Amino acid sequence: MPRPSTRPAERRRSYDQYCAAARALDAVGDRWTLLIVRELLAGPRRYTDLHADLPGVSTDMLATRLRDMERDGLATRRRLPPPSPAYVYELTDRGRGLLPVLRALARWGAPALEGPRPTDAVRAHWFAVSLLDALESAGGSGTVEVRLDEGVFHVRLDGDGGAAYGDGPAEAPDARLRMDAATCAALGGGELSLAAGVRAGRVEVTGEGPLAAALRGGTGPL
Repeated sequence: MPRPSTRPAERRRSYDQYCAAARALDAVGDRWTLLIVRELLAGPRRYTDLHADLPGVSTDMLATRLRDMERDGLATRRRLPPPSPAYVYELTDRGRGLLPVLRALARWGAPALEGPRPTDAVRAHWFAVSLLDALESAGGSGTVEVRLDEGVFHVRLDGDGGAAYGDGPAEAPDARLRMDAATCAALGGGELSLAAGVRAGRVEVTGEGPLAAALRGGTGPL
């Protein structure tokens, strides 16, 4: 697919304030930018895949935001090796450094996440950011596959406060979780602990290793 835009970079819009928060918002404060970051935190994505998982964004807006992110050093674009002719976008180290920002925003926004509105789109991996706290609080390290009716995503925990997530199934995960979207939202918002969800039968944990046991609250394998 051809590059969405080849127009020269426009002059950066700025708040023109000598303030770290203002400088950050110069780069990520525009509409859609942080949601593009959310998608790219799950791994490199093609333009068409990004557009499919960002319902409501126009092709022109997506192209503009991706160009801005390249200009600001948040993302890069590269061609996949043969035989694939596709290009993908991926985050730079600076772009990946926005994960704690998204986690903080998810915590702040969780109280407003009641039931989905009739106009709301839903993707399973959108729950990953807010679920990280609940998974980390259980302790342990390894890969957790999470299955909802809406789809599958996976989370990688290093046991030392570091985490990452990806869309789709994991290869040989250390534990698997099965729940519905309402339970996942409750876990992410802190309304429900993982151990309480398991005891209530709202969360099914499978796996035999230490991570699965930690996610079950220390109980044996299921």
